[in-house]
Amino acid sequence: MDRHYAGRTHEIEGLPMTGDVLRRRSTGRTRPAGGLVRLAAHTDPVALIGITLSIALSVTLDLTNAASGVESLLAGLMGITISLLVDSLARAERRFHLRTLLDGPSWLVQSTPQLVSAVREAAERHPDTRIAARAQHRYEQFRIEAEQLAAGRIVRPGDDDEDLIEATRDCARRLDGLTNLAPRASGELSWWRSEIGRRYWEANLAALARGVRITRVFVYATLSDELTELVERQRRAGVRVGLLPLGALSPHLHVNLALWDGTSCWEARMSAHGEITENQFSVNRADVDRLTRVFDQCASVATFQD
Repeated sequence: MDRHYAGRTHEIEGLPMTGDVLRRRSTGRTRPAGGLVRLAAHTDPVALIGITLSIALSVTLDLTNAASGVESLLAGLMGITISLLVDSLARAERRFHLRTLLDGPSWLVQSTPQLVSAVREAAERHPDTRIAARAQHRYEQFRIEAEQLAAGRIVRPGDDDEDLIEATRDCARRLDGLTNLAPRASGELSWWRSEIGRRYWEANLAALARGVRITRVFVYATLSDELTELVERQRRAGVRVGLLPLGALSPHLHVNLALWDGTSCWEARMSAHGEITENQFSVNRADVDRLTRVFDQCASVATFQD
């Protein structure tokens, strides 16, 4: 008996086994239900409500004998037709809205469908996994960054100085800066001694060589020898430097900032220990005006040696 069935197994090798057939049949039976779920998910809610009410009306008319069977059927079909027409109009409106959204630069039109398709595939092919969760997280982060860009801002982590350096290199006429030297664990002048500070000073020297006028105000807690040396070095290079004691201004003016040509600005978001945690570059007019007012208030009471 076993040999007989073993032989039969070899004879049908390559064909799907019984378990596979059953699974496929079972899957096939669930397809209509899955199709209904997808249909409901992609149909406008108003159309779904209209179809449901139309069917309910048709059944009610038929059961109460308020209309003949044909009349009840026609009333239901009419309601369903109107509901599907509403759904078709809603779909057309959404498609038109999407087309207008993609009416932009060629790189946006070409990459947006690929981006959406990749995120959707990650979420649908790997549901309830870290992949799907990560896809959602990155998409949300992209949305937040895109909204910041739409507002004219670039936000980077504290160790990323690209915008500060590049904007200084692009500066054509005027650079205004405010440096708050509040006491901190790493030392008041630690930023100027860091790699970022050295690169920024090199960009300042290049700007001075191009004829850019640089004005900088140092807000200090203690006028140390190290700070005096830094101030003198910048003055000798051509920077107009002002000094302002820490207690001479309101705490809301304790800001580290830079302004370029009155059209763009940079602001450092600080931690409780006085370390930069976030760099914000902006061309937003409200941001530029706000930081310009902060700088002007500090410069108006600072001491300059002109």
